[in-house]
Amino acid sequence: MGRGRTNETPGTAFPPAGLAAGAGLPAGAGLPAQRLVEALLHRRRTMAAAESCTAGMVADLVARIPGASRVLWGSFVTYMVDAKVKALGLDPGELRKFGPVSRETACAMALGALDRSGADYAVAVTGLAGPGGDGSGVPVGTVWIATVDRERVPAAREFHFEGARNEIRERAARESLEALLKRILLGESDRNEVSSPV
Repeated sequence: MGRGRTNETPGTAFPPAGLAAGAGLPAGAGLPAQRLVEALLHRRRTMAAAESCTAGMVADLVARIPGASRVLWGSFVTYMVDAKVKALGLDPGELRKFGPVSRETACAMALGALDRSGADYAVAVTGLAGPGGDGSGVPVGTVWIATVDRERVPAAREFHFEGARNEIRERAARESLEALLKRILLGESDRNEVSSPV
């Protein structure tokens, strides 16, 4: 798989070794998906997703784990800008100002998924998987992932993944699972939140 980097500082590794991965999942996705479902089941909580570049991969990874039907509300696949506006209620002016691949858009997507689903947690992912750029100047491989809970204070991180188009998308889906799992286990907003660009 393609390597990547993120501007987060090193933190607690998730998940720890010793837990069997879910059968049938792509390499590297089983442990976080399984742990995420277990964490939600244990707390009797639900999750929703808002997905752009991953186009449903986050929900698919969760749905492969037994017990997912009790915790996975569903996913909003909002690939086009218009879908983000109509399905998640994003402001068109804000989208034009910050662009679809930005901290602001990822946070708005997460809040939109939370509000429209009624779930306890939401995760959103938006990025540029390539192979070509979109004319915005955002480098291929840039991905923003945001999480939010019922306190409605979203946290977001920017990632820069390397590799082919679908490698970037798969990595983004896995990191989305990790981000939501970390939020649930920590019980608070991520302390390594990235500041939004001016």
